Amino acid sequence: MTKDRVAQWIRPEIQRLSAYRVADAADLIKLDAMENPYTWSPELIEAWLERLRQVSVNRYPDPQARSLKLRLRQYLALPEDMEMILGNGSDELIQMVLLAVAGPGRSVVAPEPTFVMYRQIAALLGLQYQGVALREDFSLDLPAMLQVIRERVPAVVFIAYPNNPTGNLFSAEELQAIIEASPGLVIVDEAYSVFAGETFMPRLEDYDHLLVMRTLSKIGLAGLRLGMLMGNPAWIKELEKVRLPYNINQLTQVSAEFALEQPGGLDEQARLICKARAQLQRALQQLPGIQVYPSDANFILFRTPPHQAEAIFTAIKERGVLIKNLSGQGGLLTDCLRVTVGTADENHAFLKALKAGQKN
Repeated sequence: MTKDRVAQWIRPEIQRLSAYRVADAADLIKLDAMENPYTWSPELIEAWLERLRQVSVNRYPDPQARSLKLRLRQYLALPEDMEMILGNGSDELIQMVLLAVAGPGRSVVAPEPTFVMYRQIAALLGLQYQGVALREDFSLDLPAMLQVIRERVPAVVFIAYPNNPTGNLFSAEELQAIIEASPGLVIVDEAYSVFAGETFMPRLEDYDHLLVMRTLSKIGLAGLRLGMLMGNPAWIKELEKVRLPYNINQLTQVSAEFALEQPGGLDEQARLICKARAQLQRALQQLPGIQVYPSDANFILFRTPPHQAEAIFTAIKERGVLIKNLSGQGGLLTDCLRVTVGTADENHAFLKALKAGQKN
């Protein structure tokens, strides 16, 4: 009876979806979710806790997070005439955008493989999602993208820059061509920009239908769940209408502002991760049968010999290291695994587990 009632009232497109699953990382070295592996010093943690002691958790947070936004504008070098909206991570910002544009026959376009939440949230809201396959080397197929844009006239085009899960940075010229060809919004998702050194933020003043999305998750603040979307005030004004009130809680606002008061530490951690990424890439390239793809993010995608990804992933996990198995997604990601760049000890443990797994 319960199943019948669920089937009657839950929308068919929701019933066809699978919930987003997060792997259990208990007792494992966690290298599956592109998190910053570094924690704060004891002195910094104590100063942070002292700041939190001043928070009145019985009161609602500032609904506009005004103090935090001022700090973020400075940190992100946001042009003065551009505006910003905050979300509970990038996921909520993607949902806000698609809620605002959703309607009969409206479509969303993105290259694939890419961040799965573009497709997932579009499906939740009844939008038509069209993925455009990347080339075999995960580069952008620009003619195919432009053709789909002409044919589908999308309300939104998403471009992850660098791309997730492939890690590569599409050329700025290709992105410019996509922006200029797009009739609706173009969202450039720069979640990993701190590791790439490239941004479209200065181009916001050139294109009034361009929005740039960032997150603090990859610079060591994943637990705060804070994302930022920036661009022309006319767009941000409309998106504010679909933002739920008080979506950025008091503790997140205070903690993020505290962290941004010492950006030097965050920048140093990003530098260490980039250095470790290069070392890990070289080590992977020396392993037989492993194809390593270039990365401008804080993770590395690599391909195993045919039909061995699942066995190697399992062998690595059995040795106490959790990475991401992407092979099950099929297509261009068949036989692919992805590892987040960790500390020196974590990277060493991963390489040791990978080598052992190859011998099985």
